[in-house]
Amino acid sequence: MMKMSTGERRARLAVRQRCAPQARADSPVAATESLVVLHATDPATVFLSLAARLTEPDVGAIERALYEDRTLVKMLAMRRTMFVAPVELVPVLQAACTDTIAERERRKLVTMLELGGFGGDTDAWVGELCDIALAALVERGEALANELTAADPRLAQKVTLAQGKSYAAEQSVLTRVLVVLAAQGKVVRGRPRGSWISRQHRWAPVERWLPDLQPWPAGPAQVELVRRWLGAFGPGTVADIKWWTGWTVTEVRKALAQLDTVEVQLDDGSTGLVLADDTGPTPAPGPWVALLPALDPTVMGYAGREWFLGEHKAALFDTNGNAGPTVWCDGRVVGGWGQRKDGEVVVRLLEKVGKTASTRINAEAARLMEWLGPVRVTPSFRTPLEKELSAV
Repeated sequence: MMKMSTGERRARLAVRQRCAPQARADSPVAATESLVVLHATDPATVFLSLAARLTEPDVGAIERALYEDRTLVKMLAMRRTMFVAPVELVPVLQAACTDTIAERERRKLVTMLELGGFGGDTDAWVGELCDIALAALVERGEALANELTAADPRLAQKVTLAQGKSYAAEQSVLTRVLVVLAAQGKVVRGRPRGSWISRQHRWAPVERWLPDLQPWPAGPAQVELVRRWLGAFGPGTVADIKWWTGWTVTEVRKALAQLDTVEVQLDDGSTGLVLADDTGPTPAPGPWVALLPALDPTVMGYAGREWFLGEHKAALFDTNGNAGPTVWCDGRVVGGWGQRKDGEVVVRLLEKVGKTASTRINAEAARLMEWLGPVRVTPSFRTPLEKELSAV
């Protein structure tokens, strides 16, 4: 079996995922395609992930791609996570992942209504309210969620999430209806209300926002998604692909069976996979550093992270496996960063990197702080080191 060293994996990560300054992209779409998708649970992650990978990061250019050119699109996909995807990948994700999510979200809403004591045929009620909300949105063309509740008083009623749990919370029926419609591919999240870090967004009918989408069959879509992951993140293990996609092992192996892949031996003794035409060495990217945001797709792209994360998981991840802001040096995580209330970007190294690398890291922190300007970013999922660094 061919061997593929950790050094080669780190070189691939640096170049293919645009982490090294020498590999930065010229456009938001090109940078996103290099990662397959961007994590978008935190709106700020999208912009910070791109800022770290663009030759000339510009908020306006990213917003144009998202909301004017619509070459990048927000949608639920793998693991019911919010992503930003290149527009041509939207139907692939829809068939490979999101159609299944839509069925689950609809059943979930029906169950919420039943547990909440809503009488009658709750299944039929959900279908009716989805139709009403969609018709109201089509009539308006674009709207904030609260602007649609006038279409039917039932849309403003509340349902309970995680009923009986300590973290239970209430949401309007409309919020859950829009999640179902979005997962069904009928509506899309548009421009936010406020700045680029805002979590409130407008909605639009998909036909108005993306009129030319062509559906994919589920099987070929899953094959295409795995192919893209291997091109960006390979070599990777079956466990990596299973975790990233949120599929069963059977689904992963079925997709892999349709691809021409080669097994390679990794330095930790596990077996990785690469596309058969992708076994050659990667030119060394040279020394590099990067400050990547919470939930960055590079950090979250693998189930097995030891080859780049080392012993730093406890400081840089929360207890649910969400990554915080990380500092990278030559293909490995060497520390974390946070933003203080006064805007300063503060770095803490968790291992020695040498004077030259430290200087580069400090320069990258200064670059990020200047780029952020007056904007203050707080991750949704706080990690121990990020909380400590930002608590001033």
